[in-house]
Amino acid sequence: MRAAIIGAGSLGTIIGALITRAGKQIDLIDTYREHVDALNSNGATITGSVEMNVPVVALTPDEIAGHYDLVFLLTKQTSNRDMLSKLLAHLHADSIVCTLQNGIPEHSVAEIVGAQRTVGGAVGFGATWVKPGVSSLTSSYDVLKSFAFEIGEIDNAIRPRLTQVQSYLQCVGATEIRTDLMGLRFSKLLMNATFSGMSAALGCTFGDVLNNPKAMTCLAFVADECIKVAHAHGVRLVQMQGEDFETFQLDSAADIPAKMPMYRKIWGAHAGLKASMLQDLEKRRDTEISYINGLISDMGRKRGVATPFNDKIVELVLKAQTRRELSKFEDLERFDELLSIYAGESSCLPSL
Repeated sequence: MRAAIIGAGSLGTIIGALITRAGKQIDLIDTYREHVDALNSNGATITGSVEMNVPVVALTPDEIAGHYDLVFLLTKQTSNRDMLSKLLAHLHADSIVCTLQNGIPEHSVAEIVGAQRTVGGAVGFGATWVKPGVSSLTSSYDVLKSFAFEIGEIDNAIRPRLTQVQSYLQCVGATEIRTDLMGLRFSKLLMNATFSGMSAALGCTFGDVLNNPKAMTCLAFVADECIKVAHAHGVRLVQMQGEDFETFQLDSAADIPAKMPMYRKIWGAHAGLKASMLQDLEKRRDTEISYINGLISDMGRKRGVATPFNDKIVELVLKAQTRRELSKFEDLERFDELLSIYAGESSCLPSL
């Protein structure tokens, strides 16, 4: 089987290195020439929770030749149409394109490459791009081995091709085949919209968010909006990392303090992580905010579900993106008006 990763950034570098180390062929394809050259010259270097260097094969998109049987899509959704249109010439009728991107990208990917080629999945660990050829695993190694990937089909069917995808991803960590992909996708969307959204909006790490009571109150409402939007579209969130994400739904602000231990249990291991969207802002690049918090806002409008906290995150990130400058943690004050409406008195703030 001939395989490739399209978008060998922070996650793609680690995934490609571990699949290669396990003895499987996989090309790491990325548009950043300096990164590709470093990977070919020095190998893929992983730092952080694990330390290793693995010789890999890396290419730029214009160097692709022949056809691939399996492609893992890890580019930003902002480049999907351009990248996938070019990839079509290198797919055959039975090729598999597995999108591991943030948000809910399966349907838009299928529109380009065909539903018969498209599967999807969620990544359960985080990484930070350090420099060309080097990526840092910022989640704990236990998280990587236990909750690396969950994959499935758009129509929730179980097909043999899922086991082919699984055989590659298990080289990285535990990979579960699911029959509830959209529920899975909404659960991962909640993960990204909360801590990644707040990290990007406030220019800080996940741990900074966890340790700030006001930030966590805002975050609790971000999660609640995501769940209510999913329900409005007939989708229930599913368990991730052994936890029921439906538990994050709120009846009122008074519920928030009781949710804090679960947030710490799940995200405590990722405290050092900096959202990929924040990394994009630091590099003065466009972010995927419209495909994450913006997706919740858009889907909410379609069903008449209010999403003020997600709207505010989108506003802050787009403003930073337009100005090509980072937000500051003091921007959390911009949530005060929403908190006064939705969270009530300061007694409703969680104690950390």
